[in-house]
Amino acid sequence: VIDARTAARDAGMGRRINTIMQTCFFALSGVLPRDEAIEKIKAAIEKTYMRKGAEIVQLNFKAVDASLDHLHKVEVPNKVSSTKEMAAAVSDLAPAFVKEVTVPMLIGHGDDLPVSSIPVDGTYPSGTARWEKRNIADFIPLWEPEVCIQCGNCSFVCPHSVIRARFYDQSTLDNAPATFESAPVSARGFPDARYTLQIYVEDCTGCGLCVEACPAYDQNDKSRKAINMVDKDPVTEAGIINTEFFDTIPVNSRATVNFGSIRGAQFLEPLFEFSGACAGCGETPYVRLLTQLFGPRLLVANATGCSSIYGGNLPATPWSMNKEGRGPAWSNSLFEDNAEFGLGMRVSADQQLAMAKQILSEMTDHFDQEFIDSLLATDQDIGTEMNQQRDRVGELKSRLKEIDDPRAKSLLTVADHLVRRSVWLVGGDGWAYDIGSSGLDHALASGRNINVLVLDTEVYSNTGGQASKSTPMAATAKFAAAGKAVTKKDLGLQAISYGNVYVARVAFGANAQQTLQAIREAEAYPGPSIILAYSPCIAHGIDLKDGLSQQEKAVDSGYWPLIRYNPELRKQGKKPFILDSTRPSIKLEEFAYNEQRYKILQKNNPVEAERLMKLAQESLDLRWQTYEHMAEQEPAEFQPIS
Repeated sequence: VIDARTAARDAGMGRRINTIMQTCFFALSGVLPRDEAIEKIKAAIEKTYMRKGAEIVQLNFKAVDASLDHLHKVEVPNKVSSTKEMAAAVSDLAPAFVKEVTVPMLIGHGDDLPVSSIPVDGTYPSGTARWEKRNIADFIPLWEPEVCIQCGNCSFVCPHSVIRARFYDQSTLDNAPATFESAPVSARGFPDARYTLQIYVEDCTGCGLCVEACPAYDQNDKSRKAINMVDKDPVTEAGIINTEFFDTIPVNSRATVNFGSIRGAQFLEPLFEFSGACAGCGETPYVRLLTQLFGPRLLVANATGCSSIYGGNLPATPWSMNKEGRGPAWSNSLFEDNAEFGLGMRVSADQQLAMAKQILSEMTDHFDQEFIDSLLATDQDIGTEMNQQRDRVGELKSRLKEIDDPRAKSLLTVADHLVRRSVWLVGGDGWAYDIGSSGLDHALASGRNINVLVLDTEVYSNTGGQASKSTPMAATAKFAAAGKAVTKKDLGLQAISYGNVYVARVAFGANAQQTLQAIREAEAYPGPSIILAYSPCIAHGIDLKDGLSQQEKAVDSGYWPLIRYNPELRKQGKKPFILDSTRPSIKLEEFAYNEQRYKILQKNNPVEAERLMKLAQESLDLRWQTYEHMAEQEPAEFQPIS
């Protein structure tokens, strides 16, 4: 046995244990003599990692040398002496399907399941990832109530929805566990309310983004924030008990929070939770936010890629539902046709809405005109209107079931479409910039009310790190090992050229409020919209706990300008193009050379790296001038770039 994670941390390798485990394998297997095996391992390390620098090679050498010191032989007794039972794979509270079907798959016995145990239509229940409890983190965040300013930043950046906030009446604590933490609500108007920030300890991946996002420091100890990473073992038992109690506290009503702010958005229930994405993933915070804002009426067309792996990787699915049984509808399509697939969702929803309105308007012999008008005339621009419409649709369906009329049966099949749908086309840059780009262009040109979320990692993340048309100049990737010699395609400007497409470029780690505002504006816009979301990825060659600071540098350098183009503003006599970033305050290289994708070329071919970096800076400067010019144009003067 070996405590490989401790050995890796001590050697400066972080959580990377592959070198350590490889060394142990050859030391134990006898495939090669031990000394010869270690010599060959080091030769392979030097060949593989030298392009990343001598420091990385030496860290790996150190890990190899320390591996066998941490390897301990265990003498196996003749009979079992322990009385300890294996922990259950899932909680006793898990639904029957999870216990009978999901669990055998999770523990490696899926082949033993009879065909009869699988639903005949192939459907799987939503939200089963909440029962998996992977417990993969050694260190997790711990909340310090007396330091916290209740800003919501930590839960906003959490990639796995493991940090959640609620406020509630003081009396709720009467039955709380002794270790359950709370604090008075810091906002005015809630004199008897308490606030709790809960960490789901078994689901946390230990990425540390929450600590990086926290702006609150202990005034007496600047090394201590309102949330800090601690050893998981001592706090696990209490954390599980506290989480169970926290789940009994009702989710705050949307009518009681201002979810136009980060502080308010923390109270919205995420319906995408505990996915298998990388710890610190730069994509999932955007996906989670969609479900918080639009969850019960959200339709997602997902392009194959990382988002299809962490989104639909059975048997445990992170797409969930609320206590009323409502949640997002999600389906995956291929790279090449996801935009058309999502456009089809919009066309279908619109057609079924038209059918529902037509049938309902003809049923005056069963419903009074006032009730019909209340269902047909609602705007549903705000949440309260949607909730009222949902209640009216519920009443309609109940009454339809009592009516013996073919029209009633037909209306029942489409009545739910009387509640406004929010259709989102979601995928990475490999889809949007490359393989599915023509389809995306077709969907945007349709003028339909679709929303596009591009999770831009600037590389084909899921298939091994190949270059895409989103890969920036001077960066390396597979198929661009000598540095990409052409600049990144500006998909935002292409969409703006239509004049009727809402366009935004966002980075949640650089400006969370702008991200929230852009996504809400895009959804409210009555036409096509596209959000380009900067998504830090392990393919960039960074520790993902630094993802937030890298997003800030991307924006500060002008590499990733934050923009919003809203055609509605021109109708109102306002400037449609808004540049949310300030002028670049640092050079591109200050952002770029924190990442291995740029540093590799600097090491292997410094002359070429310098040349490409100079060209990349010139390209950046020209694009910034273009954006500044567009932002200065008055509505009557604004002409989209063709």
